[in-house]
Amino acid sequence: MFADPQTVTVNAVSKSLPAIERLNGSSIYKMDTGDYKFTISHQYGRRNRFNVRLDAQKIASDPLASANNNLYTMSAYLVIDMPAIGYSNVEAKDLALALSAWATSANLLKVVGGET
Repeated sequence: MFADPQTVTVNAVSKSLPAIERLNGSSIYKMDTGDYKFTISHQYGRRNRFNVRLDAQKIASDPLASANNNLYTMSAYLVIDMPAIGYSNVEAKDLALALSAWATSANLLKVVGGET
């Protein structure tokens, strides 16, 4: 089990997220303002799935009616999907680290800009 609270840094600002729920195979951490939620979960079966997800929400003006404010949400997550046998945990870690290393600021801006 990960430590409580978990900390994430968004745009150079540290966010402390205390645990709000711990179940068999998952933990949820959330800011008291509700702006950020961090989930770590695992599913085991023929294929094992390990999910780390960060959700954000904010209230911002509606671009079509600037007098109105709306709630907007988004998320980013990493899923490691592997067969129950055939790959080791170290090999899964190495593949995830390779993806994480590729996910530079420049490459992520290209992705969200629609490049493939």
